[in-house]
Amino acid sequence: MTIITLPPSCTELLLNHLGGRWTAGTGDATPLFDPVLGTELVRVDATGLDLSGGFEHTRRVGGTALRALTYRARAGLLGAIGKVLQANRDAYYEIATANSGTVKNDSAVDIDGAIYTLGTYARLGDALGDRRTLLDGDATPLAKGGAFGSQHVQVPVQGLALFINAFNFPAWGLWEKAAPALLSGVPVVVKPGTSTAWLTQRMVRDVVEAGILPPGALNIVCGSSAGLLDALRPFDVLSFTGSADTAALLRRHPAVAERSVRVNIEADSVNSAVLMPGAVPGSAAFDLLVKEVAREMTVKSGQKCTAIRRIFVPEALYDAAAEAIGARLAKTTVGNPRNEAVRMGSLVSRAQLRSVQDGLATLQQHAQTLFDGRGAALIDADPAIAACIAPVLLGTRDADGTDIVHTTEVFGPVATLLPYRDAAHARALVARGEGSLVCSLYGEDGADSAHALADTALDLAASHGRVHVITPEVATLQSGHGNVMPQSLHGGPGRAGGGEELGGLRALNFYHRRAAVQGSAAVLGGVQASA
Repeated sequence: MTIITLPPSCTELLLNHLGGRWTAGTGDATPLFDPVLGTELVRVDATGLDLSGGFEHTRRVGGTALRALTYRARAGLLGAIGKVLQANRDAYYEIATANSGTVKNDSAVDIDGAIYTLGTYARLGDALGDRRTLLDGDATPLAKGGAFGSQHVQVPVQGLALFINAFNFPAWGLWEKAAPALLSGVPVVVKPGTSTAWLTQRMVRDVVEAGILPPGALNIVCGSSAGLLDALRPFDVLSFTGSADTAALLRRHPAVAERSVRVNIEADSVNSAVLMPGAVPGSAAFDLLVKEVAREMTVKSGQKCTAIRRIFVPEALYDAAAEAIGARLAKTTVGNPRNEAVRMGSLVSRAQLRSVQDGLATLQQHAQTLFDGRGAALIDADPAIAACIAPVLLGTRDADGTDIVHTTEVFGPVATLLPYRDAAHARALVARGEGSLVCSLYGEDGADSAHALADTALDLAASHGRVHVITPEVATLQSGHGNVMPQSLHGGPGRAGGGEELGGLRALNFYHRRAAVQGSAAVLGGVQASA
């Protein structure tokens, strides 16, 4: 890899990898900062890249080489990538602390979650065996006696996968998409969120330099996304994670609207937690909700697309829930993640801090502040420099009349407590989120409770990508409201973007084209034998 020599006053300029080579941008680079200390870390720039030529190299060289391999062989590549990442894990933690301001446990959600996801898809892909095509159902006769029929197949797309990712998960955000894409035989171009691009770039650099993947299979563009969609062609696919406003712009772009590039979107989501009717203060279900809400508000400083934003409890428990959640949040120490006494680090930037403060101020015009941790001093951090904010719990007793709490996501450690009258009212209130990634339900053990939880889960499934049901029986086994597991679907309808990711081998559907082969029994037999 070419090393760029910088003046002594400049930080390192991260290189882009496209067209089989490492390339520096030619414009004014954007600096990335430590969100706690305010120091400049590295710089990024994608100006002047030959996107059209680089994308064509990715399709022609990377895609051809990947498709020549079997699913089992590609699964082996994923396993090898996981080993490279594991070997460099300590360096990734250091970058996450410096660039994302996360404490070690929060960095683990991103970094170890990425490695776990790669391992999962390596195992799933190995089970697909030595084939290059997937059958989609059985052959269907189209003539008497089965002499002529139809067999549906899925074949890898003969294009590239462009990922435009958010800033909050620079490690997992790459590999949860890249793992199923590479397993499918589709080469990848990732454009990470600029403010935290360092970790993504370092991971790509380590994997490319290890020589695991065929040339052109893994690429990264750091900096502006200008021109990326213009370079897409009809057989490419686009996966976006970010705001609903940006998602709307992508849907209108000619690549999507005219060239029919397949697009998957994960956008804003006002996720919910629901304490089921019949719970009482101090009960197991009550305590489970309180613990999970506090955790979801503070993990990664609330910067998770799956974090709990609305908390629904029976009317009679509103005050008790407010007190219990507030008491748990009061134990959260905030500041420099390098200090072992700190349990919650910073937001990713001062700009993100301003966004959270503005959103919080808006919600406070319509809701009461039930707990505000901002009065406590930061630990080892200067509030004039650090992008730190303590958790804030809001609440309103008028869950029906305060529409903004159902439609506004503050992407930080902020959530709103809301009361409901009965189960039907709770379901209606949750649905006012207009589509979310996840809703969690908290109830007691027992047959009657299980029946009510199952009924509620199926009702809410229409407006959610995932319904997470917790009872005392699974309290120590459950994966967590906000943890996205590769075996389960990630995505959601409506304002959540309408997309689907992960879900085990279901993720491969996005990177394959379904087609019907019609022919004689002998031809279809040949198709089946090759799959």
